[in-house]
Amino acid sequence: MQTTILENLERLEDQISGACKRAGRPRGDVQLMAVSKLHPADALREAVAAGVMLFGENRVQEWGQKLPLVADLSIKVHLVGHLQSNKVTKAAEIFAGVDTVDSVRLAEKLDESAGKLSRTVPVLIEVKLSPEEAKTGIGPRDLPHLLERFVDFRNLQLRGLMTVPPWSEDPEAARPYFSELRKLRDRLTAAYPALDISELSMGMSGDFAVAVEEGSTCIRIGTAIFGKRRSSSQVG
Repeated sequence: MQTTILENLERLEDQISGACKRAGRPRGDVQLMAVSKLHPADALREAVAAGVMLFGENRVQEWGQKLPLVADLSIKVHLVGHLQSNKVTKAAEIFAGVDTVDSVRLAEKLDESAGKLSRTVPVLIEVKLSPEEAKTGIGPRDLPHLLERFVDFRNLQLRGLMTVPPWSEDPEAARPYFSELRKLRDRLTAAYPALDISELSMGMSGDFAVAVEEGSTCIRIGTAIFGKRRSSSQVG
């Protein structure tokens, strides 16, 4: 029997609370972001009715199509997929935050676009910690150069870092990557005290408990909330 979004969220809450307890952390330290990629507007409404207020979408165009269908909802939706340079202007307009800034050039364009809209856009820097060619993100060695540029950005609000570890059926395989991002955040916080790098967005449906144990402040959950993703032709 297929479970409801409410039932999935109740089960998730127990698991998140358990992970926080194991880590000696207050439950309030961890935000739950529902990743609604390839799920219809009705699924977002069901999640909102169950108490979810923070969502993630992977594609600018897809969220642009769904936005009019849920414009009456008081929700925040962040971009958690790779942002192409030709989609920056639209992203600055329709998202409450961009969690995948990964280069100086992209940050410059996003800052410029946000300025033209008289908006301040909260951002996370996506850090690539694995050698996978398909993964996006900035490498740790290049990160200081990007951080130093944030003093020039008047329309971006830096909030922290995010990462996506290599996929594995074993949640423990992600632990070294989550631990590395936390340690990197701590070093950068000491080196750049004027910047806010406090948030750590890490952990998805298969490994979020490990991420919480390693210090995640925001877990990005899709399948464990909404079930299997639909095809793009079914979204709307």
